Amino acid sequence: MDRFEYRDGRLWCEETPAATLAERFGTPLYVYSQDTLLTHYDRVQAAFAELDPLICYSIKCCQNIHLLRLLAQRGSGFDVVSGGELHRARLAGAEPSRIVFAGVGKTDQELTEALQAAVGWLNVESESEMEQLSRIAEALDLQPRAALRVNPDVDPKTHVYTTTGKRETKFGVDLERAAAVFQRYGLRAGQNMRGRVRLTGLHLHIGSPVNDPQPYAESIGRALELIRTLRGSGFMIDTLDVGGGFGAFYVGGEAPAASEYARVIVPLLKDQSLRVILEPGRSIAANAGILLTRVLHTKSSGARRFVIVDASMNELIRPALYDAYHFIWPAEAAGCSPVSRGVQQPHAGLTPSDVVGPICESGDFLAKARPLPGLRRGDLLAVFTAGAYAMTMASQYNSRPRAAEVLVAGAEARLVRRRETYDDLVRAELEPGAEAGA
Repeated sequence: MDRFEYRDGRLWCEETPAATLAERFGTPLYVYSQDTLLTHYDRVQAAFAELDPLICYSIKCCQNIHLLRLLAQRGSGFDVVSGGELHRARLAGAEPSRIVFAGVGKTDQELTEALQAAVGWLNVESESEMEQLSRIAEALDLQPRAALRVNPDVDPKTHVYTTTGKRETKFGVDLERAAAVFQRYGLRAGQNMRGRVRLTGLHLHIGSPVNDPQPYAESIGRALELIRTLRGSGFMIDTLDVGGGFGAFYVGGEAPAASEYARVIVPLLKDQSLRVILEPGRSIAANAGILLTRVLHTKSSGARRFVIVDASMNELIRPALYDAYHFIWPAEAAGCSPVSRGVQQPHAGLTPSDVVGPICESGDFLAKARPLPGLRRGDLLAVFTAGAYAMTMASQYNSRPRAAEVLVAGAEARLVRRRETYDDLVRAELEPGAEAGA
């Protein structure tokens, strides 16, 4: 499924050894497999083909322009949640009509930019936002398409920080409020649309990662009930954006295939006369990337063994933020085959180890009590499933320059984002207008 595999104890990305990439580009280093990325996109497209959906890859999970261009060339649309992401999508060659702009706190500038770019849909998350969108659209004499994000109050059984479809989250409006929003802003058949936002869609997004298709069935079922009610009142409803959140393999085997999600979702929507939008991100990008890092030091403190590496919460904050699991294994481990991704118990020849970074925070760790073989300074480790919410959440905390990104296609590897320098850290502070001498 994924083009990262061990051959005779060496990790390869497609037809390129991981160790060669580390030697050439340095560490920490994000490595992406082009074939894996496109294969996962193709599987989502094939699984949902019966619905002919607009697939809008979620830029927030992995935003490198070079990867976005690959997906745009494959036919993908894009889900953006900021003006910066809209800028990236346009630089990547995205067709504006295939862009969905979501987000709970769009600024007036972002709404204006989205309208001037003629994005396909604006996903509105509150009555207040709808009012402001209407004012800006009227001032620009534009009639944008909008979908109202509704909160179906469905528990996807994911981390509390990434659950977005339960009642009393900051996202969307409750189902009970939705009808009132349509009464004020919705369009009825035959109504003059001039000067009006075309509110003719609903948007759902219940969270991520969701490793069970059933919550989608429940949320879509509730949305369809609302659509029937709204249509019965004469409102035009032609679009349903079911969001994203499909899972990826972190531990191994926990995420359903795209076809399993489709098996539940497609029968619900195939006869509803709706334009269906999907917003997958993690399920496309997560397993298409790894993070390479070198061991700086090892030490023991009390009963704990620490492996100190040159990657940190700067490069991968998910373990510290979500207590997320990422499989970690030496990139060159002759005679010591990789254990199961989900193994937590000691194995013969393996020692429970905390893999930690150099940041001055106790929360700076990539793994805790992880069974690992003996490691020495200079050994290369691979952190798997780092294609989503890794570089896109990277920071410069402790004034550490952000890492480089490399895209591999077969035996060819190219730098798609250079490693930052110390000058990059202070450039915005020293540009004209900043008080450089203060």
